[in-house]
Amino acid sequence: MTAITLPQDVREAIADWRGWLANERRASNHTTENYLADLYAFLGFVKDHLGDPPTLRDLLRLNPRDFRSWLARRSMDGMAKTSTARALSSLRNFYRFLERSGRGQNAAVQSIRNPRLPQSTPKPLAPDDAMAVLENADAWQDEPWLGKRNLALFTLLYGCGLRISEALDLNANQRPTGDSMVITGKGNKQRLVPVLPIVRDAIEDYVRTCPFAPNGDDPLFLGARGKRLVAQVAQREMRKVRELLNLPDTATPHALRHSFATHLLAGGGDLRTIQDLLGHASLSTTQRYTAVDTEQLMAVYNGTHPRARR
Repeated sequence: MTAITLPQDVREAIADWRGWLANERRASNHTTENYLADLYAFLGFVKDHLGDPPTLRDLLRLNPRDFRSWLARRSMDGMAKTSTARALSSLRNFYRFLERSGRGQNAAVQSIRNPRLPQSTPKPLAPDDAMAVLENADAWQDEPWLGKRNLALFTLLYGCGLRISEALDLNANQRPTGDSMVITGKGNKQRLVPVLPIVRDAIEDYVRTCPFAPNGDDPLFLGARGKRLVAQVAQREMRKVRELLNLPDTATPHALRHSFATHLLAGGGDLRTIQDLLGHASLSTTQRYTAVDTEQLMAVYNGTHPRARR
């Protein structure tokens, strides 16, 4: 993951941390890889900052000024504040593990404030656009089973409101066979999600045609070589559909989850139920969708109401 040659004590700490994330925290593969990428990027900065690959002792002796220099470098490199906030969270997690495993502590990293994030409004697709994505999910694939895989994945995201990481972490024996399925989300929290027949049928159609015949503990969604599908490939496939339909750049796999929530709200769904379906820990997170619904309502009003056109 990195060209840096790290000292043995740091390599061992990272390996133990990775195992702890997977076995103790039950972190998804997606989350674990993001954490590791953030840490390695930070270690690359520290190497340049100190002049040599950092030892564990070096990492434990970093002070607030060092961490602020790292934040400043990310800002100069044009990194988004949301990305930096996640990276800082990854570092804190790593340093907490170092303390928990008896390797030492560094209070400085815990004292660094998160960058102030703008309150972003979700960018859902219009209902017709969401349906067009599903109708064209397999439009360009030479291998029919890959097209069916894309259709199954996108239908699952839009039909059940899953995060892309939740969908890609599913194994074959976890796919829906009835009217609901149990999803393990952030913080290893489980929730029950209703499953529409069209979602179930799309997944079964994909599994039947997949040459790798996913079964049991095999990954449900597979790449062209039979390995677990990764988020970058899913995003690339969505980009092809987006370009085909001339949709905005905000039409991403995650936008299908936003669309699920927004369209439920527009159809009369209550916030508490939508919160449960999405797996949000806080109702305030779900309430962002009311802003989207209000924006759409005002757009319709301004475009159609006689008084609005005067």
